[in-house]
Amino acid sequence: MIEQLLHLVEVAIWSSIAAVGFGILFNAPKKAISTIFALGFGAGFIKFLLIGLHLHIILASFLAALFVGIISMPMAHRIHKPPVVFSIPPIIPMIPGYYAYETVLSIMKFIFIETDPSKKIDLINAMFFNGFHMFFILISMTVGVSFPMLLLRKDSVKKITI
Repeated sequence: MIEQLLHLVEVAIWSSIAAVGFGILFNAPKKAISTIFALGFGAGFIKFLLIGLHLHIILASFLAALFVGIISMPMAHRIHKPPVVFSIPPIIPMIPGYYAYETVLSIMKFIFIETDPSKKIDLINAMFFNGFHMFFILISMTVGVSFPMLLLRKDSVKKITI
């Protein structure tokens, strides 16, 4: 139990370090770096905790992105920066690179390498499986991070206290 929790914290720390890296890459203000670190940690912790609890990766990514979207609005108001400064860097490490890689690899094998028709069918299945996973994870992250921004306009954010 403790080992799993430590592993979860380690993965969340790596997610937050990646979020800070993207924040620095996108010229986030120095005042925003600690908030980006915290949001990256929270998003990574939530996503991998839910995956560890056998929740599907699409729903786990949505809930982690929803967390980032909800928290970034009041933080943006508090630090007087746009919400995008806080919401985009923590989301980028959650992009499903594994599924994108496997999709492209299956496409390349299908086109250039494989000649056996039965193996080509397996590659088509892999293309669709990985491609749809990647697509729906990206859509869930997009909806999760933008939905709170659409709901919490400037007027209602001022009423939220954190």
